[in-house]
Amino acid sequence: MPAEAKRSGVIARKLGMTRVFSEEGLHIPVTVLSLEGCQVVGVREDKDRTAKINRGSKKDPVEKTVNDGYNAVILGAGTKKAKRATKADRGQFAKAGVEPKAKVVEFRVADENLLEVGAEISADHFVAGQKVDVAGISIGKGFAGAMKRWNFGGLRASHGVSISHRSHGSTGQCQDPGKVFKGKKMAGHYGVARITTQNIEVVRVDTDRGLVLVKGNIPGPEGSWVEIRDAVKKTRPEGVPMPGSVVSKDAAAPAEESEGADA
Repeated sequence: MPAEAKRSGVIARKLGMTRVFSEEGLHIPVTVLSLEGCQVVGVREDKDRTAKINRGSKKDPVEKTVNDGYNAVILGAGTKKAKRATKADRGQFAKAGVEPKAKVVEFRVADENLLEVGAEISADHFVAGQKVDVAGISIGKGFAGAMKRWNFGGLRASHGVSISHRSHGSTGQCQDPGKVFKGKKMAGHYGVARITTQNIEVVRVDTDRGLVLVKGNIPGPEGSWVEIRDAVKKTRPEGVPMPGSVVSKDAAAPAEESEGADA
């Protein structure tokens, strides 16, 4: 992102596709992405700081000066049972004061865009009309031939070709070098690969329900986790909250107290 300080992205769950209508009455296909408890569970800082290092269960922790060497925000989304998390992860979640998360992703950010541990990111982290990059794991399609996997044209439909119309043809060379090069496009496992779709437009944002609607389709099956970031090839529009639209973990307490008083 040239001349712009990086800010954190978000983790969202792909719910599926639907359609919305623009002010002109045009039908727009959209993918619905849900932010399910997207919270900051840790930070990485490029500066010296004092931290307590645990030396073992029977030894007292010692204080040391640590430096991560870069700035990043670690986000977690969703929930899972504590018994299904590792002991190290449970310690990190407890330290951050959040429930165990089903998905954890690290986002590199600029120094001035670090977020507070425990803060929850809301859907209005993005604005309508903004271009974003969405990364996810594509749907697995099993073993596929070269035509489906790499869009090969196949062999001729007649004139001497028998049985092998959809084969990929020759893959090697003559006696020199006499081998098949690594990375040659051939039949094989198709899908279950990380794919980033760039410059997708944010159509609408529903803050109350925690939904972000993006134009078109994105990689991954329904129910899968995806990462949404500011587009690296487009300028960030005005009005985007910096360093992000977050709700502090203590912000909900006064609202709950006032509701109890009204009752």
